[in-house]
This record gives sequence, C-alpha cells and structure tokens, in this order.
Amino acid sequence: MNLARHSITATNPIQIFDTRFEADCQLFTTTTPAGFAVYQTWPLKLVRKREFTGGTLAAVVPCHTSSLLFILGGGRSPLYPPNKVVVWDDAAGEEVAELEFRERVRGLACRRGWLAVSFRRRVVLFEVGETIVRRNEFDTCDNPRGLLAMATGAYSTLLAFPGRQMGHVQLVHLPPCIPPTPVGPPPSISPSRPPPPPSKHPVSIIVAHETSLNTLTVPQSGRMLATTSSRGTLVRIWDTLSGNLIRVFRRGSDKAEIYGVAFRPDEKEVCVWSDKGTVHVFSLMSGPSNRQSSLSPLASLIPYFDSEWSYAQYRIPVQASHISLSSSTSSSRSPTADITDEEKCMVGWIEAPSDRSELGRDPYMEYQLIVLTYSGGWYRLSLPQGTSNISSPSAGGTPLSSSPPKTSSHSRPRTNSVSSITSRTEKGKEKERDRDRKDNRELILQEYRKYGRWDGWG
Repeated sequence: MNLARHSITATNPIQIFDTRFEADCQLFTTTTPAGFAVYQTWPLKLVRKREFTGGTLAAVVPCHTSSLLFILGGGRSPLYPPNKVVVWDDAAGEEVAELEFRERVRGLACRRGWLAVSFRRRVVLFEVGETIVRRNEFDTCDNPRGLLAMATGAYSTLLAFPGRQMGHVQLVHLPPCIPPTPVGPPPSISPSRPPPPPSKHPVSIIVAHETSLNTLTVPQSGRMLATTSSRGTLVRIWDTLSGNLIRVFRRGSDKAEIYGVAFRPDEKEVCVWSDKGTVHVFSLMSGPSNRQSSLSPLASLIPYFDSEWSYAQYRIPVQASHISLSSSTSSSRSPTADITDEEKCMVGWIEAPSDRSELGRDPYMEYQLIVLTYSGGWYRLSLPQGTSNISSPSAGGTPLSSSPPKTSSHSRPRTNSVSSITSRTEKGKEKERDRDRKDNRELILQEYRKYGRWDGWG
C-alpha cells in the first residue's frame, strides 16, 4: 500500500473588480481579470461569458434585461481608455458605439432610452435610440465617486445627482420611462397606467447632509430618495416631490463606509450594507418593526437617542471563515495582481418561493436578499419569520406620510444636571448594547454558492 504524503495546492482566489445588478435584479454582471460574465440572479446560473485579451475592464453596466451593455475600461492594464464608454451589444458580441470624453468617466446610470455619465464636476445626459444624442449637461460639486441615481420603473422620470454645493442633491425629471414590451401570452393583470401629473411642481434641490455624499439611491418609481454621507452612520429617506425628510435610520454609532442602499420593490423596506461586513434591513412602514433606543425619553436633550435602528441584520462571513485549502491566500497572489476587497459587496432584492410554506400548501412568493461579495460569495437571505415580506402583484407600498420627522427644541439643560445626564447616557448605552445582542433578529441564510469563476469550479 502506498502511504506517501500528497500535498494539496490551493486554487487562485477569485478576483472580482466589479459586480452589479440590472434594474429588476433578474440578472447581474461581473467583471474579472478574464473579462465579464452575465449571471441569472436566482437560481444562480451563468448566462454568458466574454473573455478579453490585452486588457481589463472596470465595470459592465447592464440596461435592464436587454442585450445592451455599457463598458468601462480599468484596472492596471485597461482594455479601453478610462475616458471612454463603450456600447456593447451582447447578442451580436461586438461594440456598436463609443462615447469619448476629455476626462475620466466616474459613473454611469441608465434606463430604457437614456444614459447619464458622471465626471468629477459634471453630469452629461444622452438619449439612446437608433443613434446616441447628447441632450444636456449639469454642473455638480466635487464628485469623485461618480454618484448617480436613475428611476427605472415604467413611467418614472427621476434622475438624481450631487448638486453644486456639498451635501446637496439635484433632482431632474426626464421624459417618462417606456414600459417593457410584454413577451409571451398577455398577463393576467392589466398593465400599469401612467400616474397622474403632480399637483405642484416638484423640488429640484434637497439639502441632504452637511458633509459630502457617499451614496444616492432611488426606488424604481422615483418617489423617494435615500442618501448617506461620508460619516456612514445615518441613512436619510426623502420625498422627491415635496423634498420633505420622511425617515432617519441609524446604521451604527461608529464611522463606516456605506457601500449601498436598496429599496424593496414594493417600497416597504430598505436594506443598507457597509464596510463593517453587515447588511441591515429597515422598515419604511408605520409600526414597531424597527428597534428604538431604550433611552428615547432623552431624545429632547440628546437627539442621538431619537434614532431608528435596523430590525434585522446579517454579518457576511469573510473569505477566511469558509473552507480554505491554504492558511493564507495572499502568499499565492502575484505582487502585480489587482487586489480586491473581500469585504465589499452588492445587495439586491428578489422574489422567491418561501421555504417556510405550510405542509400541503403551495409555496408563496416572498421578498429575499441576494448578497454578492467581491471574493465570489453568493448568499440568498430570507427575512426573519413574522415580518411582512410576502410579495404582491402590485408594487408600491404606502410608507409613512412625508411629513418631516420629529424635531426637538435643543434647549440648553441646566448646568447641575449635565453630569447626571452624561452618566445616565453611558450606562444607557451599555444596557442598549446588551439588549441589542439579545433582541437582534438575524436574516436567515437559505443558500450559499460561489460565482465569478467559469472554469468549472464556480
């Protein structure tokens, strides 16, 4: 019998430069050193891959579920110059147009018929049809992240981007988005109709934060806007018609970089994810779903305690916590290879059959979350039991009224009561942390898979 010792060599880690969902989260694109791939979100399935030689890509932006893709070159050896946007027809497998600019492209947003391109201090708008026509240009404040948000639902009109002053958001309304062309037999429900015109002229500027913006997100309808700042502690939800602040959610008490915010399709909940490796879910509906601070009676003196905290969260395991064949992945990585952040991720909402259906009954559809990590992890998460996550044919929930949130008169307290308030605050924070550990409701991991490698392992 041969009892010789055999060594097992670790496979190279998956490197993902960028991953993003299309507007309805039915598909997502992934950019790797080999090229890009298009995946079906759920069930996870590789739809198509495109391999390139001679350079790498920075991002591939899908336009709904069509074959039209917008490609940006990037990395240490860009396939395309960083000042170009390449329009790619994936059905034909070739470039169909190029947009060349005088400076580096920072961000893209698209919907049927329109493309917005952001630069360091401006946003350029194009109409996409048989030809691509430049329609408008807007000045912004310093926007190194290339922030843009475009409503993609049928008949939606909103485009949001940073204003000319730091922390401001400018709102522009485009022609209504064309509904998708129905495929197959006619649907059982009647198609949606255009909403009535607003009774008053919508606002054009929202003063969202005192510091620089970190993310901008709008739901498909464009009726709301979610903003976060460089501090990374608060998420503010705005009414885009009136400009009123609807809700303020607290991600945490310490500074973080918020990677993104995503509205549920029916606009009843919102999820937030950051470099802390956690995904938080907040309810936009009235009711006791979100957690409140145990020291909320002190909100009139300390506004910090008037915050709403997530009612559920999930901590994404780092790559090292999964089964690994080597103790260190960095030792096998080339010193010139592009390094990806394994904590970075993208999150989107899907509709999937519930795994908690009663015996003997057909499974009902519910909203779930898909988390895509830049280390190649694909997670399907369901909301805690007892939450209102059942999907309905008609999207568009009814959030709280768009009246401004409660404001308190910040009257200065008496000097002799400051020390007692401070001590109560410190003790209260400790009790709140203990209570959060006990009462926190975790999202449920339903499925875990790998993506990003199409050589038979992923």
